[in-house]
Amino acid sequence: MSSPIFGQLESSLAEYLADITHRAQFGDEHTAATVARFELPRLVEALKAVLDEHEPDQFGRCPSCRTSRFGRTPAPCRAYLSAHLCLLATDDEPTAVEVTTPMRRPVVLAEPSSFGMLNAPGC
Repeated sequence: MSSPIFGQLESSLAEYLADITHRAQFGDEHTAATVARFELPRLVEALKAVLDEHEPDQFGRCPSCRTSRFGRTPAPCRAYLSAHLCLLATDDEPTAVEVTTPMRRPVVLAEPSSFGMLNAPGC
């Protein structure tokens, strides 16, 4: 369960974003220009700050996202992917998502005789 402070932060941020979206979409020309001039730069700076927290290190891994106790997620992490998909991907162009599976070594089954075992009589 999230803390009451986080809930309040989350709801106030959601209200702020909904208000800006509503004013930009449904406001008159002056209101839309005001949103573009004053609120848009603040939103860009906020997004940059979030993405700076997720900038990959010298090994290409996100310092903020963890997949396990000792590991880090490979870059681009979900923050970068979400930002890219929300801002740059359009319905006209298909988004190519590379799905990788962990590399596994092939399992080779050997005959018991190849282990140097002696075959018992009657086997």
